[in-house]
Amino acid sequence: MQICFYECDIGRIGIAENAGRITNLYFTNDKLPREIQICETPILKEAARQLTSYLAGELKEFSLPLAPAGTAFMKKAWTSLCEIPYGKTATYKEIAVRIGAPDAARAVGLANNRNPIPIFIPCHRVIGSDGSLTGYRGGLELKKRLLDLENGRG
Repeated sequence: MQICFYECDIGRIGIAENAGRITNLYFTNDKLPREIQICETPILKEAARQLTSYLAGELKEFSLPLAPAGTAFMKKAWTSLCEIPYGKTATYKEIAVRIGAPDAARAVGLANNRNPIPIFIPCHRVIGSDGSLTGYRGGLELKKRLLDLENGRG
């Protein structure tokens, strides 16, 4: 696994890849794995370029090969998150219904919490059923900032 660190509008982030596929995005306070090589690869450079373009409000959809590690249920939930359009939100319940598990809103919340590639897999677009912003690994302030960006308020 390789990682490269980038300074961007949201602070210092690390993007990791394995075998040419993005596996993780790390925020400043995230713990890094021990077995990781620091170097910039072509896919990491492209991921950073797309992230910078997204944060500038220029890119609305990422086109990167992603390989998040998780259970089959988590991967199903994360795939559904990628289908939430730019500038839109969905509730945990709506995601649960979309993936055929209508009683699994809490499990969707857990999958969201364990998303190893935030922003690229847009878990920031998932909100509480009452419209409230709920937990985000990068912090609720960043979640609000990303949603505001996507809605032209950023």
